[in-house]
Amino acid sequence: MNRRVPLLVAILSLVASAPVLAQAPVWQPPAGQTQTPLWPGAAPGAQPLPGPETVRTKPDGSMTVVENVAQPTMTVYPAKGPNTGAAVVVFPGGGFQILAIDLEGTEVCDWLTSKGVTCVVLKYRVPSIPYVWQCDCRPHNLDLSVPSLQDAQRGMRLVRAHAAEWHVDPHKIGVLGFSAGGFLVAEISTHFNDRLYAPVDAADQESARPDFAVAIYPGHLSVTKGAIALNPVIKSHITRQTPPTFLLQNGDDHVDRVEDSLSYYMGLKQAGVPVELHAYAQGGHAFGLRPSKLPVSQWPRLVEAWLGTLGVM
Repeated sequence: MNRRVPLLVAILSLVASAPVLAQAPVWQPPAGQTQTPLWPGAAPGAQPLPGPETVRTKPDGSMTVVENVAQPTMTVYPAKGPNTGAAVVVFPGGGFQILAIDLEGTEVCDWLTSKGVTCVVLKYRVPSIPYVWQCDCRPHNLDLSVPSLQDAQRGMRLVRAHAAEWHVDPHKIGVLGFSAGGFLVAEISTHFNDRLYAPVDAADQESARPDFAVAIYPGHLSVTKGAIALNPVIKSHITRQTPPTFLLQNGDDHVDRVEDSLSYYMGLKQAGVPVELHAYAQGGHAFGLRPSKLPVSQWPRLVEAWLGTLGVM
C-alpha cells in the first residue's frame, strides 16, 4: 500500500473542512431597500478597474466606503409621511476614487425622506476621471468626469421615467452632492443636454436637467487657489436653463477650497441663474449631516428653507 495515500486523504479532508473564502462584498442598502442597475447591460465605455467592487469601514469607524464600482446602481428611498412630490438624486463624494456611501449617501436619505422627499442614492462608477487609478493621480483635475456624468444623466432620466410609479412630481426632481459629488452636481446642471451615451431604452427620452441643485463643499470648480476663476468646462455651459443652485463651503476646507463655491456662485450670478451661497469660517471638509457645535452643521435647515422658496417643500 502506498504510504502517501493516508497523507493525501488527510490533506484533502483539511481542505474540504476549511472555510471557503468569500468574495469581496458588494455594497447593499439597508434592509427593505433595493438597488437596481442603471444600465440594462454594460455601462457605456466600460473600462478596467483595479479590482472587484468592495465595501469597507474606515479604521476609525467614521464612514463606509465603496470602491471599484463597475456596475452603477440606484437605490430609491420612498418619502415618509406627507409626500411633497419632490425627489432628490444624491451623489456621494469620494474624490472620484471611492464613494462615502453612508456619510454622504444613505444618511442624507434618512433626512430627506423624513421631510416627505423621495431620495435616490446613486452608486456611480469609481474610480473615474479626473482621477486616474493607474497613476494614482489627477493629471487633468478640471476634466469632466464623463463615466460618472453618464451615470448621473441616466439616473435623472430613470427617476423621471418612474415618476408616476414612485409618486414623484417630474418637475420637482433635483440633485444633491458632496465634494466630488458636488462637482457632479455642477456637471449635470450645465451639461444636461449633452448626449454622452447612445439611448438604451425609452427612459433616455426623458430630460436629464435637474429642477434644483445643491452642492455641499464641491470640488474641481475653481481654477486657481486664492482667485475666483471658474473651471472652463462648467463656465462654458452655464445658461439661464441651469437650475437654481444652493452652495455651501467652509473657509478652513483644505480639501476643496471655498474658491470652488465662490467661482461657481459668480458664474451662475453673471448668467442670471438664481443661486444662494453660504460660507462659514470653520467646519472643514467631509462632515455630511453629522452634528457638531459649529454653525455649519445646521445646513440641512438652510436647504429646507431654500427649497421652500422654490415651492419644492
